Amino acid sequence: MPAVHHKLLLEDALQDSPQTRSLLSVFEEDAGMLTDYTNQLLQSLQRVFGAQSEMGLATEQLSQQLLEYEKKNFALGKGDEEVITTLQSFAKTVGELNSLHSELANQMADSMVFPLIQFREKDLTEISTLKEIFGIATDEHEAAMVKYSRLPKKKENEKLKADLVKEVAYTRRKQHQASLQYYCALNALQYRKRVAMLEPMLGYTQAQISFFKKGIELVSKKMDSFLSSVSTMTQSIQAQLDVEAEAMRMSQRELLSVEDTVYMPDKDTEPVNRTLIQKAGYLNIRNKTGLVTTAWDRLYFFTQGGNLMCQPRGAVAGGMVLDLDNSSVMAVECEDRRYCFQITSPSGKTSMILQAESKKEYEEWICTVNNISRQIYLTDNPEAVAIRLNQTAIQAVTPITSFEKRQEGSPHPDRAKPGGVFAASSGSQKTATAPEPEDLIAPGTPIQFDIMLPASEFQDQNRAGGRRTNPFGETDDDCSTESDDSLLQQVFAVRFLGSMAVRCGDNQEVIYEAMRQVLAARAIHNIFRTTESHLMVTSSSLRLIDPQTQVTRISFQLGEVCQFAAHQENGRLMGFVVEGRDWSDGDEEGEPSYSAFVFESNTEGEKICYTISLAKDIIEAKKDPEALAQLMKNMPLTNDGKFLLLEPEAGDMTNGAGQEDLEESEA
Repeated sequence: MPAVHHKLLLEDALQDSPQTRSLLSVFEEDAGMLTDYTNQLLQSLQRVFGAQSEMGLATEQLSQQLLEYEKKNFALGKGDEEVITTLQSFAKTVGELNSLHSELANQMADSMVFPLIQFREKDLTEISTLKEIFGIATDEHEAAMVKYSRLPKKKENEKLKADLVKEVAYTRRKQHQASLQYYCALNALQYRKRVAMLEPMLGYTQAQISFFKKGIELVSKKMDSFLSSVSTMTQSIQAQLDVEAEAMRMSQRELLSVEDTVYMPDKDTEPVNRTLIQKAGYLNIRNKTGLVTTAWDRLYFFTQGGNLMCQPRGAVAGGMVLDLDNSSVMAVECEDRRYCFQITSPSGKTSMILQAESKKEYEEWICTVNNISRQIYLTDNPEAVAIRLNQTAIQAVTPITSFEKRQEGSPHPDRAKPGGVFAASSGSQKTATAPEPEDLIAPGTPIQFDIMLPASEFQDQNRAGGRRTNPFGETDDDCSTESDDSLLQQVFAVRFLGSMAVRCGDNQEVIYEAMRQVLAARAIHNIFRTTESHLMVTSSSLRLIDPQTQVTRISFQLGEVCQFAAHQENGRLMGFVVEGRDWSDGDEEGEPSYSAFVFESNTEGEKICYTISLAKDIIEAKKDPEALAQLMKNMPLTNDGKFLLLEPEAGDMTNGAGQEDLEESEA
């Protein structure tokens, strides 16, 4: 008799993945079909026992019913070929034994009807009861996880957190115990159903032989060896069941002997793996249920290649949720929930907010998505590439809050000064080949993640006569007058992502490389918080304004902006390069230095770049009155004589009001 080929793995009970649930549904479907078949078979046997006057018809129906076992096509029926063959032989025998006597009633009741009733009332009823207990334990665990997921981060109550952790651990252990018992019963059912299918017919045939000596003598000569083999088969199946049951008991005892930390969320002892290119597990996803209302659903997510997949419980397979190639991921603050992060498609049109169960899961999901977005999985050895890229990025990108020069110990002394490459190549023609990243930005260049002017910028202001607004919002009279007389004022809502010193200002590739390094540094070091500001573009300057206090955080003269561009794929990213002077060498004129600033906007970055381009055109047109008149003729103007963009932002300043009336631009 072949062994059972399908069984539920007790080791997968704790994880409770959709794959395990899908296999569990197959076992449940098989148990349901077995219950239906058992009831039908029992009805046939009871008809044989109770309807002596219709014995011939009853046995004929029983014969047909035995043949139905093969037609049921049980999902876990592999290995039942001998059972099917045996049942077919029994069906033939039952067809031959079509006359019964009332003296067989007692023996048939004991050896034919009772075993199947016991199987139905004991085994199948146990399956049904354990299924209900498992469902209740699952619902309690889900309810506990929902309350734990709502645990506030800002005002954390240690007692409440401890109580919720204990509740989650208790319900998780309870669900684990219930699932182990349920899985063991379903596995054992695959053995017991074979015995239950064969034992009644064995008793029925033996009863017929014992009471019908004359008729059975002719049959017993052919049936003795057959019945002996059937008896041996059932004993073999029972022995396999005993061995399997003991193994499952040992495995269950071993799995339940783990420490309580296994059941507790956010109690990870292993370090975070930042080189993953595959990840799977349960996450909470935020879904909109109305105009202003949201709901969180706990679903099973996994990565497959460059796609993020989601598989609800009970589903046979998962479906693609988002293409992760060139996507961006960042931590977010969301409804006072912990461990939330947002994944955004390259176009910026599709995004989703997810919540991890623990800090380790939260960091590993962010690192995994970041690795996949760089298409590491397409390489021959993705694990090695992921390790190398993460080590290189950590060594090359160190987040600090100032533009400190790192000239000492540089392997390329001629490249130590930002702008050196530009000064050497400004008089030559551009080559056809794309510049290398180290030609654009010096390796190891620090990145600034907040708005803070370095010392060289304050020297800039002093030498330029105070024409730039300082970071504390104090402006000179010349600057305010110039702002009031500006022919263009356009405001955009932006978030400052970072800035860094670069080597040249005559190539847009330096902006794209700065964007890549800033986003990579934020992802690696988990620096995802940004502050929203208003970027005002006028015909004389660029100003970054605090939307709450209306204080100018930083300001640049438009003539200092030598390059500006939007990201080629993620249209919400834009940046510009500002040229300054470095007097650290004592030179009166100063060496040219360049700094790249990267922003994320609520609107398309191309609109901001178009506005900056228009402002530069206005500056050039001011030199020629005729050109200015032609430009003013081609562009619409406001009532006070300022340029009006064809597609103004919702919060743009088109009426010339002061800073106190600035409003945030809508995306």
